[in-house]
Amino acid sequence: MTVMPILRWPDPRLAAVCVAVPAGEDVAGLARDMLQTMYAAPGRGLAAPQVGVLRRVFVMDTGWKEGKPAPMVCINPDILWWSPDQTEGTEGCLSLPGTAPVIRRARAIRLAWTALDGLRHEALFDGFGATCIQHETDHLDGILTLDRLSPGARAAALAQVQT
Repeated sequence: MTVMPILRWPDPRLAAVCVAVPAGEDVAGLARDMLQTMYAAPGRGLAAPQVGVLRRVFVMDTGWKEGKPAPMVCINPDILWWSPDQTEGTEGCLSLPGTAPVIRRARAIRLAWTALDGLRHEALFDGFGATCIQHETDHLDGILTLDRLSPGARAAALAQVQT
């Protein structure tokens, strides 16, 4: 396993819309390296474009910092439903170190994704899991937390970004 360099804003690859992983393409090595990179950072989620791979893949493990590891690899994820109930919370980003702006997200979502075994899955997520998935899916669509902020909040967040 390899710890990969994490791209930082304003790298233009972070604004790119990622392409789907073709059926049968092996991304197991990429996923292992992404998980290793995420844990080393230390983060709870990491999208492929953050390591320079413009494919629709993200990894996450929302419980590992509390001693409840549950690594997840999502290939070609698709949010099928967003709860109309919203929540606000701070969101850190490994590509924007030093800043954690307040972002509004759906409280719950329904996600469809392909796992490393090639099987398609679908599940409901709420709370921090839903927030993490929305954040990582944004990365796959070329959206950073900065893009979800008002001009004033964006300027304040950019002033905090560690270079």
